[in-house]
Amino acid sequence: MKHGTYMKGVATGVVLTILAGGGIRAVQFYRSGEILSDVSFTQKVKYLENMIDEEYLGDISTDDLKEGVYAGLIYGLDDVYSRYYTKEQYDQENATTEGSYVGIGVSMQQNAAGGVQIVECYKGSTAEEAGIKAGDVITAIDGENITDAELSDVVSMIKKKQDEDVVLTVQRQGEDTQEITVKVSDVELPSVFGEMLDENTGYIQITEFKGVTAQQYEETFADLKDQGMTRLIVDLRDNPGGLLNIVCDILRDILPEGLIVYTEDKNGNRSEETCDGKNPLDMPLAVLVNGNSASASEIFAGAVKDYGIGTIVGTTTYGKGVVQSIRQLSDGSAVKLTVANYYTPNGNSINKTGIEPDVEVELDASLVNETEISHDEDNQLQEALKVLNDKNVVVQ
Repeated sequence: MKHGTYMKGVATGVVLTILAGGGIRAVQFYRSGEILSDVSFTQKVKYLENMIDEEYLGDISTDDLKEGVYAGLIYGLDDVYSRYYTKEQYDQENATTEGSYVGIGVSMQQNAAGGVQIVECYKGSTAEEAGIKAGDVITAIDGENITDAELSDVVSMIKKKQDEDVVLTVQRQGEDTQEITVKVSDVELPSVFGEMLDENTGYIQITEFKGVTAQQYEETFADLKDQGMTRLIVDLRDNPGGLLNIVCDILRDILPEGLIVYTEDKNGNRSEETCDGKNPLDMPLAVLVNGNSASASEIFAGAVKDYGIGTIVGTTTYGKGVVQSIRQLSDGSAVKLTVANYYTPNGNSINKTGIEPDVEVELDASLVNETEISHDEDNQLQEALKVLNDKNVVVQ
């Protein structure tokens, strides 16, 4: 089960009885054929709607009220992983999850003084090549003032110029306003970073399992192998997870033949992800995790631990052992629901328990609040290096 999979047989629905004059006589919510509520629900919603019409001070958007009702229904599940998306939110979620979109290669936020501010400019992006920097404030696009525009509208203005140039009016602190021309193109978000720590040890950090991550991992691994890598550290610390199919694609280049992970839904239906074992990792492996390593990261760590092909170093992982499925609705909105539990190859559920490391080591207290930590300072990374240097470590 993966992001984008359509769910079948949604259990909750609505029954409406329509009067001849067009009014609603009753609304009934049902679940598996059982009536949960009837006309009292309609009456209460109507009462609240009248109260808003008669007394609410601000502007009222009927569309926004409807979206609030839909979101509230999912919110009522009291599940932190389930949610309702408007069409705009779902489009943004897709871009984030897949790791690719049309744009200029920056992340932006609304600026309190007007316009939008560049939060980050991605390495190798057309924005970086054009000279855009973090902290820049965009006040106009192709000469059109955007100081009062919503962030979503600014994004749309840029996207519609795909494969064309866009002229950004930029205000940079301490400098005069300038116009910068940037090419709008397909942008791939980086989620894999690699380097050689010494002449033998490769280091690959995976920040999230996005749609583009498997290819980025393969390219990074091949590059490090060409540089002489004979042992590997994979860093999954603070990786919140991502797409199930993507982490499985990466594990197929690491694991022997067998089960990677399996899921079971509420009806006991089981779905398995397997590995053919044609490309098992042929070098010592250490995997770094911490309390923010979740979901797909735990699938990775759990499979490595169950097969005994590497050493897990760090602290116990987050403990998210449930799978969400997203179903897009006909109006472009979408619903994400928790639909299954997942289990490691040995049948272990890690939901709310996490994966315990083979070698437990807390990050040094003096580093916890640091935004940047050098490899030499990073005591967890140094412990992983020690593990790989230890001749007593057996890799099967």
